[in-house]
Amino acid sequence: MSNSSSITEFLLLAFADTRELQLLHFGLFLGIYLTALLGNSLILIAVACDHRLHTPMYFFLLNLALLDMGSISTTVPKAMANSLWDTRAISYAGCAAQVFLFLFLMTAEYSVLTIMAYDRYVAICKPLQYGTLLGSRACATMAAAAWGSASLYALLHTANTFSLPLCQGNAVDQFFCEIPQILKLSCSYSYMREAGLLVASGCLAFGCFVFILVSYVQMFKAVLRMPSEQGRHKALSTCLPHLSVVSLFISTGIFAYLKPPSISSPSLDLVMAVLYSVVPPALNPLIYSMRNQQVKDAVKKVMTDIFLRTKASHL
Repeated sequence: MSNSSSITEFLLLAFADTRELQLLHFGLFLGIYLTALLGNSLILIAVACDHRLHTPMYFFLLNLALLDMGSISTTVPKAMANSLWDTRAISYAGCAAQVFLFLFLMTAEYSVLTIMAYDRYVAICKPLQYGTLLGSRACATMAAAAWGSASLYALLHTANTFSLPLCQGNAVDQFFCEIPQILKLSCSYSYMREAGLLVASGCLAFGCFVFILVSYVQMFKAVLRMPSEQGRHKALSTCLPHLSVVSLFISTGIFAYLKPPSISSPSLDLVMAVLYSVVPPALNPLIYSMRNQQVKDAVKKVMTDIFLRTKASHL
């Protein structure tokens, strides 16, 4: 039996045993990672450079893009390195850092998505109060609260998790370090404290979900009452991308963490972890650029400017 004081590294779950499949996973993850970085970078540049996008909705979209880049950078590069170098090891400090960063970024993203639902609710249901309720100071305060509370939340959970004695070895049944998998390594009598915190966190997350759900019910009611078809279309064009991103984020997370134990298996857990931690950061920029004409136009302008500057530098 080992304990946390004697563990210097953890062993992550490998995607494959054969060298060919390891290289295939490396190439697949590299493609997804570069797609996520490129897409979110274009969103960041577009929002920062286009003055038409200097509004609360796009300010929070910029925050979402930053969080997506951070969350996928927390897990995927290490998984790629392990596949490339045919290893499973991650240091104790690296595992703790991965738990903290991933929890911090995912919590902040969920908070930002909740704030974005409030932004859309005010814009559609209380348009005359939009400038008052969502001024620049209010937006900055809400964003700071989301990032700050997420960092404190992640620090609390990470410190609590890694203070538990680990008696079940050091093999983590996932391709990155996450709290549920670390708890499986703890002594049977010691994980209840962290489990209690996770239950409380689940209640808070459910509260945010209910807030988003109620906001959208009110928004759709307001949209249906609009006399103009053009007005309804414009309102929906700003809501549907956010609703799609929220649905993807919540549905994959719920299935990954709340699926029945009877259907749980290492391979299914691995697939679900990829779906909720890797796929959304790559798809979110595509969802926003496809469904939002302003973002689409701004991204096209950024890409055109980059192409022209690159072409001019080679002349």
